[in-house]
Amino acid sequence: MADNPRFASAKALYKNLGVDVEAALKTLERFHVSMHCWQGDDVVGFDHDGALTGGIQTTGNYPGRARNPKELMADIEKALSLIPGTHRLNLHANYAIFGKDGFVDRDALEPRHFAPWVKFAKKAGLQGLDFNPTYFSHPLAASGRTLSSEDEKVRRFWIRHTVACLRIAEYFAREMGTPTALNIWIPDGLKDVPADRTTPRAVYKKSLDEIFATDYDRSLVEVTIESKLFGIGLESYTVGSHEFYMNYAAKNNVLCLLDSGHFHLSENVADKISSMLLFADKVAFHVSRPVRWDSDHVLRQDDMLLDIAREIALAGPDRVILALDYFDASINRVAAWVIGMRNMLKALLAALLQPNAKMAKLQSEGRFTELLMLQEEVKNYPMGDVWAEWCRRRGMPAREDWFAAVEDYEKKVQRKRK
Repeated sequence: MADNPRFASAKALYKNLGVDVEAALKTLERFHVSMHCWQGDDVVGFDHDGALTGGIQTTGNYPGRARNPKELMADIEKALSLIPGTHRLNLHANYAIFGKDGFVDRDALEPRHFAPWVKFAKKAGLQGLDFNPTYFSHPLAASGRTLSSEDEKVRRFWIRHTVACLRIAEYFAREMGTPTALNIWIPDGLKDVPADRTTPRAVYKKSLDEIFATDYDRSLVEVTIESKLFGIGLESYTVGSHEFYMNYAAKNNVLCLLDSGHFHLSENVADKISSMLLFADKVAFHVSRPVRWDSDHVLRQDDMLLDIAREIALAGPDRVILALDYFDASINRVAAWVIGMRNMLKALLAALLQPNAKMAKLQSEGRFTELLMLQEEVKNYPMGDVWAEWCRRRGMPAREDWFAAVEDYEKKVQRKRK
């Protein structure tokens, strides 16, 4: 089939820059973004009642929140039907589904509690499943200390929980045929200035050492560890700082995960990627949008996202584990997924369509005026026409016409949830 005129014109313009559009689209196909399940129900999950705790907070009261596994899966399926590409699903442990055998606490979770998710993932054509132990919204997390707790009962509970999650991650990988990223983030910290920063981190290091001494299949499970600058009620000190995790990951053959909302707003998180990949085979990423703090807003095509996407694109799909992480309850939750996922993919496409080799050559030759000119001019090239063609090939709406399907779904399904 001949290219449509707009795409053909765009392809010719990019070719003049030395960019192979078809090669860029083939590379884009290889990026499998892990979509976070917790956007659909405001991080509530299925294993507890009560408020969200652990330095995180969901704001908004838009109608239609998923209240059970059936509703959450339906919402995820609707979102995936509007997102081009083949992607993954990221689950938290508090989304265990308890059958006729009834509830078990988090330290006793087994693969069977996630079998319905595997069935769903296969039916939905997902590329894989990723997983996260859940260290928040639980009575044994109420003190603000989990794996760093000096209460041995508390510490042992969360160690057992993490080991149980390793087993579930292995199960996901075997069932789905691709490795599972198992991400560890703890909400441990202090509201005010600590008297002792070292002891909690020493206890946490001990806990991690004991967890990773467990015999698990590293070919199936890619462990990532995620830092955070601060959280609500943890404004002055977090045990799992970036420096702690970066050093622990380097020494213990696990991966450091960067969350774009978990650093000071003056830091350029994109700048960290190239440095980390000089010392590790891969880097993991949770892409979020902070507004003055780690506020988990839906992704926009802003400078931060475009910069992150460019560094990820330069690294390539085989060296980055890529997931999204935000939760906005002030807007339609299905739309929040679709907007964020599509914006992540658009940012990656924009990065792949840049004349990266040519710009790198200009930099190395010191031709900075020409480099600045080209960096600015390429911003107005017709990336949207390339995106539209990719969506057409994938049988997806290219522009805002996808929103009608969400509005119809909200009216017929979500608004009826009381």
